[in-house]
Amino acid sequence: MPDQTLDTKGLSCPLPILHAKRILQKMPPGQILAVEATDPGSAKDFESFCTQTGNSLLSASESSGVFFYTIRKV
Repeated sequence: MPDQTLDTKGLSCPLPILHAKRILQKMPPGQILAVEATDPGSAKDFESFCTQTGNSLLSASESSGVFFYTIRKV
């Protein structure tokens, strides 16, 4: 169960990452952010973002053109 949910559907790169980054900065370590996006490039973007920031990408999936990510803040 995520602590917060972010809907970035309709936004393209780099906006989904920027919005997620802003929310994650305000969250305490250990909390989970769920993100929904429609940008096909967001899969690589979120993977790279988590690698660079040290946050954990817990899951990434796609259904009907919507991409779902869960990220645990470190």
